Amino acid sequence: MKVHNNYCPVCGYDKLAEPPRNRTGGASMEICACCGFQFGVTDDDKGISYDDFRQQWITDGMPWTSTAKKAPKGWNPQTQLGSLALRATLSRVKGRPPRMMLGTPQIA
Repeated sequence: MKVHNNYCPVCGYDKLAEPPRNRTGGASMEICACCGFQFGVTDDDKGISYDDFRQQWITDGMPWTSTAKKAPKGWNPQTQLGSLALRATLSRVKGRPPRMMLGTPQIA
């Protein structure tokens, strides 16, 4: 599995143009094409956590949100969320804290 550096900590989409946060904590302002989370707006301005946004996205059926960018061929949001959980686990195993706190999503 190829692991990209620029992944969404909400849904696990691994093709963000830049990291959601820079080394000093500044937000990229990028909108995730998959879940629609905008770094620096959804979290900082609106006060919505990654976990809360993720739970709502799952409740809404995990839709692809971008109208300008199509979902990758064969895209599977459940597999993508599994990759996010794997990244969090690997971060803990390597002795560094994960980039975000991962709740256990209830996928129907």
